[in-house]
Amino acid sequence: MGDFLAGKVIAVTGAGRGIGRAVALACAAEGARVVVNDYGVGVEGAEPTSEVAAAVVKEIEAAGGAAVAVADDVSTMEGGQRVVDAAVHEFGRLDGVVCVAGILRERMLFNMSEEEWDAVVATHLKGTFTVFRAASRVLRKQGGGGALIGFTSGNHQGSVAQANYSAAKGGIISLVRSAALGLHKYGVIANAVAPVARTRMSAAVPMELKEIGEPEDVAAFVVYLLSERAREAGVTGQVYTVAGPKIALWAQPREVRAVYADGPWTPERVAEVLPGSVGSEPMPMLSVLGEITRAAAAGERPNQ
Repeated sequence: MGDFLAGKVIAVTGAGRGIGRAVALACAAEGARVVVNDYGVGVEGAEPTSEVAAAVVKEIEAAGGAAVAVADDVSTMEGGQRVVDAAVHEFGRLDGVVCVAGILRERMLFNMSEEEWDAVVATHLKGTFTVFRAASRVLRKQGGGGALIGFTSGNHQGSVAQANYSAAKGGIISLVRSAALGLHKYGVIANAVAPVARTRMSAAVPMELKEIGEPEDVAAFVVYLLSERAREAGVTGQVYTVAGPKIALWAQPREVRAVYADGPWTPERVAEVLPGSVGSEPMPMLSVLGEITRAAAAGERPNQ
């Protein structure tokens, strides 16, 4: 076992499978005590149980680590609170949270139901908020720093058939930046990770990804973001992509160009000025859409 996170207590949501599981195992391997959250309900419909979360706890314990399973739905305020409460109750403190839990409900925008929208936004965006909120209260009282990590996606740029997912992932980025600003004076850092790794979710992507890695690649990066090394370096409010051997940093939002009117704007004046002075920025996902359309017509699987 390593000691990159020695003495720390970390809670990971969606930790029963895929990237969440890899993160939980990596944290434990680097000395952290881990709260493993993954939601499930018993066959009899009684108290929530999660066999996959319990299995990850057994793996951690078998390797000499300490962990506890929490089977709660983080899309509820109570569920997010119980994840944090479990850390404090079982291990006496909390040093970081990693919000990986997510689902997909793919549908074209014009066919998407309210349930499909609400379920995805609740799991991804609200599920990050509920844990961040509960964790920030503990970290603020402890007064010794800490780290919040949200999981976003390159699809925050937009998606053909995942408007719900894209909107939630974009919201997570803004939530992370808000947390970085609001908790800075308490020594807490907040960052977002956009992983590209082989998981059940990535298997549904309708194209061959040129840059893709394994969940363990993402987990190693997350361990760094949870560590004192990241906090001492002032890494906060950032969005990173991890795709196998590649680590990439996303730009911060900023104005690109501006133009000012001498008097009140009119639609005619906007039409005269906008194209040549302010213009627009290329939308990368439109070129991807073009490749998907071309490949589909040729009976091929597109590359990205």
